[in-house]
Amino acid sequence: MPEPGRIIVRREGAVGWVTFDNQARRNAMSVGMWQQLTEAMNAYAADPEVRAVVLTGAGDKAFVSGADISEFEQRRATPEAIDEYGRIAGAASTALKTIRKPTIAMIRGYCFGGGVGLALACDLRVAADSALFSVPAARLGLAYPFNALKALTDAVGGAYAKEILFTARRYTAAEAMVMRLINRAVPAGDLEAAVAEWTAMIADNAPLTVQASKVAVDAVPSSAGGDLDAVEAAAQAALDSEDYREGRRAFMEKRRPVFTGR
Repeated sequence: MPEPGRIIVRREGAVGWVTFDNQARRNAMSVGMWQQLTEAMNAYAADPEVRAVVLTGAGDKAFVSGADISEFEQRRATPEAIDEYGRIAGAASTALKTIRKPTIAMIRGYCFGGGVGLALACDLRVAADSALFSVPAARLGLAYPFNALKALTDAVGGAYAKEILFTARRYTAAEAMVMRLINRAVPAGDLEAAVAEWTAMIADNAPLTVQASKVAVDAVPSSAGGDLDAVEAAAQAALDSEDYREGRRAFMEKRRPVFTGR
């Protein structure tokens, strides 16, 4: 029996798109979708033409409404099955978190459970003002692993993280903005334009500098035990690049720089 749902991958110029398509279940993530997400992120990481990656949900009802619970009896009924499910979903989350290119979650409709986790794994989050957010684990009797809760707490702080988890209630995009769960909320009709504005600015900048910034910022919360050598290496790669020389020349010549990522 084929896995429900799919990941749609397309590239538009310098932007790689990942669309979660399981609309019958409000884009809930099946095992097959987790596996396809890993493949998509690894492919974009290796593609020098891609400067940024946007993740979104198919249709206008949901970004991702969580894991596909219809699979749980088969996929998460035993400790061994739970471990295997965790390995597959964890590989996708790692591929998303470790790509050195900026990632943007473009959120419409429901962003629940694992959908919040996927959004938090992105660097930037912009939502339609009609979007809804929730982590309903307390209603399902399951507990999230440390890494998932750390991502939530890093984004919104301990007090809001506890409120979100303890109450399991739904939050509006305006409330999510206040909690810093998202970067921006815009009218639904302006969502794609807002993302296009961000991706255009990112794609116009020096890729190695953007990557070095991402590595450094990601290392800040755990700098005491973080990989500071990787931060230094990324910064040095930017300083040694052709793009750095191009940026200096363009500034002196009062023209727009043309960056190549080398």
